Amino acid sequence: MNFPQLQIQTTPGILTMNTVKGVQEIEQPRAIMEQEQPAAILEISTTRPRLSVDTTAVREDIDMKSVFRRTEEYAQLGRQSALEGVGRRASEGQQLLKIENGGNAIADLAKQNGNPAPAQLGIRFVANRSKIQMSITPGTTTIKATPQKPILNVQVNKPIHTYTPGTVSGTMEQYPSIQIDWKG
Repeated sequence: MNFPQLQIQTTPGILTMNTVKGVQEIEQPRAIMEQEQPAAILEISTTRPRLSVDTTAVREDIDMKSVFRRTEEYAQLGRQSALEGVGRRASEGQQLLKIENGGNAIADLAKQNGNPAPAQLGIRFVANRSKIQMSITPGTTTIKATPQKPILNVQVNKPIHTYTPGTVSGTMEQYPSIQIDWKG
Protein backbone atom coordinates (compact mmCIF):
# COMPACT_ATOMS: atom_id res chain seq x y z
CA MET A 1 0.00 0.00 0.00
CA ASN A 2 1.28 3.28 -1.00
CA PHE A 3 0.80 6.11 1.34
CA PRO A 4 0.81 9.51 -0.03
CA GLN A 5 3.95 11.34 0.78
CA LEU A 6 4.38 14.91 1.24
CA GLN A 7 7.74 16.10 0.02
CA ILE A 8 9.01 19.55 1.02
CA GLN A 9 12.16 20.86 -0.52
CA THR A 10 13.63 24.17 0.65
CA THR A 11 16.43 26.28 -0.72
CA PRO A 12 17.95 28.61 1.77
CA GLY A 13 18.46 32.25 0.95
CA ILE A 14 22.05 33.42 0.73
CA LEU A 15 22.60 37.05 1.56
CA THR A 16 26.04 38.55 1.01
CA MET A 17 26.82 41.63 3.02
CA ASN A 18 29.63 44.05 2.20
CA THR A 19 30.70 46.44 4.94
CA VAL A 20 33.03 49.36 4.76
CA LYS A 21 34.16 50.40 8.22
CA GLY A 22 33.72 54.00 9.22
CA VAL A 23 36.86 56.09 9.55
CA GLN A 24 37.17 58.53 12.43
CA GLU A 25 40.23 60.73 12.73
CA ILE A 26 40.76 63.06 15.68
CA GLU A 27 43.79 65.32 15.91
CA GLN A 28 44.38 67.68 18.79
CA PRO A 29 46.78 70.47 17.82
CA ARG A 30 48.91 71.66 20.71
CA ALA A 31 47.90 74.85 22.42
CA ILE A 32 50.02 77.88 21.62
CA MET A 33 51.36 79.21 24.87
CA GLU A 34 53.51 82.26 25.47
CA GLN A 35 54.77 82.80 28.96
CA GLU A 36 56.77 85.69 30.35
CA GLN A 37 57.94 86.16 33.91
CA PRO A 38 58.85 89.77 34.67
CA ALA A 39 61.66 90.14 37.18
CA ALA A 40 60.70 90.97 40.73
CA ILE A 41 61.20 94.57 41.85
CA LEU A 42 63.95 94.52 44.44
CA GLU A 43 64.59 97.52 46.67
CA ILE A 44 67.56 97.46 49.03
CA SER A 45 68.35 100.27 51.43
CA THR A 46 71.21 100.28 53.88
CA THR A 47 72.62 102.47 56.59
CA ARG A 48 76.32 102.20 57.02
CA PRO A 49 77.75 100.90 60.27
CA ARG A 50 80.05 103.25 62.11
CA LEU A 51 83.18 102.23 63.95
CA SER A 52 84.90 104.82 66.08
CA VAL A 53 88.38 103.98 67.38
CA ASP A 54 90.17 106.39 69.73
CA THR A 55 93.87 105.46 70.02
CA THR A 56 95.01 108.75 71.54
CA ALA A 57 96.03 107.23 74.90
CA VAL A 58 97.87 104.30 73.28
CA ARG A 59 99.67 106.57 70.80
CA GLU A 60 100.81 108.79 73.66
CA ASP A 61 102.18 105.72 75.46
CA ILE A 62 104.40 104.87 72.47
CA ASP A 63 105.36 108.53 71.98
CA MET A 64 103.28 109.08 68.84
CA LYS A 65 101.48 112.13 70.11
CA SER A 66 99.43 114.59 68.16
CA VAL A 67 100.97 117.90 67.08
CA PHE A 68 98.87 119.80 69.60
CA ARG A 69 99.85 117.52 72.48
CA ARG A 70 103.53 117.57 71.44
CA THR A 71 103.50 121.39 71.24
CA GLU A 72 101.94 121.61 74.68
CA GLU A 73 104.56 119.25 76.16
CA TYR A 74 107.47 121.11 74.51
CA ALA A 75 106.13 124.43 75.78
CA GLN A 76 105.92 122.95 79.29
CA LEU A 77 109.43 121.43 78.95
CA GLY A 78 110.80 124.76 77.66
CA ARG A 79 109.26 126.64 80.55
CA GLN A 80 110.63 124.15 83.06
CA SER A 81 114.10 124.11 81.44
CA ALA A 82 114.18 127.92 81.39
CA LEU A 83 113.31 128.05 85.09
CA GLU A 84 115.92 125.37 85.88
CA GLY A 85 118.52 127.29 83.80
CA VAL A 86 117.75 130.55 85.61
CA GLY A 87 118.00 128.73 88.96
CA ARG A 88 121.31 127.07 87.99
CA ARG A 89 122.78 130.35 86.76
CA ALA A 90 121.69 132.04 89.99
CA SER A 91 123.31 129.24 92.05
CA GLU A 92 126.52 129.42 90.01
CA GLY A 93 126.53 133.19 90.40
CA GLN A 94 126.22 132.81 94.18
CA GLN A 95 129.17 130.35 94.18
CA LEU A 96 131.26 132.81 92.15
CA LEU A 97 130.31 135.67 94.47
CA LYS A 98 131.73 133.74 97.39
CA ILE A 99 135.03 132.94 95.64
CA GLU A 100 136.85 134.92 98.25
CA ASN A 101 135.82 132.47 100.94
CA GLY A 102 138.24 129.98 99.50
CA GLY A 103 137.80 126.87 97.56
CA ASN A 104 138.01 126.28 93.92
CA ALA A 105 134.61 127.50 92.71
CA ILE A 106 135.52 127.76 89.02
CA ALA A 107 136.95 124.22 88.89
CA ASP A 108 133.92 122.84 90.76
CA LEU A 109 131.56 124.53 88.27
CA ALA A 110 133.58 123.17 85.34
CA LYS A 111 133.32 119.63 86.74
CA GLN A 112 129.58 119.97 87.22
CA ASN A 113 128.93 121.36 83.73
CA GLY A 114 131.64 119.35 81.94
CA ASN A 115 130.41 115.90 82.94
CA PRO A 116 126.69 115.72 82.23
CA ALA A 117 124.61 112.92 83.74
CA PRO A 118 124.63 109.69 81.74
CA ALA A 119 121.81 109.38 79.20
CA GLN A 120 118.90 107.09 80.01
CA LEU A 121 118.48 103.87 78.10
CA GLY A 122 115.89 104.05 75.30
CA ILE A 123 114.01 100.95 76.46
CA ARG A 124 110.27 101.50 76.49
CA PHE A 125 107.39 99.11 76.89
CA VAL A 126 104.68 98.98 74.29
CA ALA A 127 101.40 100.54 75.32
CA ASN A 128 98.50 98.63 76.77
CA ARG A 129 95.91 97.84 74.12
CA SER A 130 93.12 98.00 76.67
CA LYS A 131 93.41 101.81 76.48
CA ILE A 132 91.94 101.77 72.97
CA GLN A 133 88.43 103.14 73.09
CA MET A 134 86.01 101.74 70.52
CA SER A 135 82.36 102.33 69.81
CA ILE A 136 80.32 100.57 67.17
CA THR A 137 77.01 101.68 65.70
CA PRO A 138 75.64 98.76 63.68
CA GLY A 139 74.26 99.37 60.22
CA THR A 140 70.97 98.12 58.88
CA THR A 141 69.88 96.55 55.62
CA THR A 142 66.27 96.61 54.47
CA ILE A 143 65.28 94.44 51.53
CA LYS A 144 61.87 94.77 49.90
CA ALA A 145 61.01 92.36 47.10
CA THR A 146 57.82 92.84 45.09
CA PRO A 147 57.08 89.79 42.95
CA GLN A 148 55.54 90.32 39.52
CA LYS A 149 52.77 88.09 38.18
CA PRO A 150 53.61 85.98 35.17
CA ILE A 151 52.14 87.02 31.82
CA LEU A 152 50.44 84.04 30.17
CA ASN A 153 49.00 84.11 26.66
CA VAL A 154 47.35 80.78 25.82
CA GLN A 155 45.55 80.03 22.56
CA VAL A 156 43.64 76.76 22.76
CA ASN A 157 43.18 75.04 19.40
CA LYS A 158 40.03 73.06 18.73
CA PRO A 159 40.42 69.41 17.86
CA ILE A 160 40.33 68.49 14.15
CA HIS A 161 37.69 65.79 13.73
CA THR A 162 36.93 64.03 10.46
CA TYR A 163 34.47 61.17 10.23
CA THR A 164 33.64 59.07 7.21
CA PRO A 165 30.64 56.89 8.07
CA GLY A 166 30.78 53.21 7.28
CA THR A 167 28.43 51.58 4.77
CA VAL A 168 26.73 48.21 4.67
CA SER A 169 25.37 46.82 1.40
CA GLY A 170 23.74 43.49 0.93
CA THR A 171 23.04 41.41 -2.17
CA MET A 172 20.95 38.27 -2.45
CA GLU A 173 23.10 35.59 -3.95
CA GLN A 174 20.33 33.05 -3.76
CA TYR A 175 16.69 33.62 -2.98
CA PRO A 176 14.98 31.19 -0.65
CA SER A 177 12.37 28.88 -2.03
CA ILE A 178 10.01 26.12 -0.80
CA GLN A 179 8.66 23.37 -3.05
CA ILE A 180 5.95 21.13 -1.73
CA ASP A 181 5.06 17.95 -3.65
CA TRP A 182 2.48 15.18 -3.14
CA LYS A 183 3.44 11.84 -4.26
CA GLY A 184 0.89 9.36 -4.04
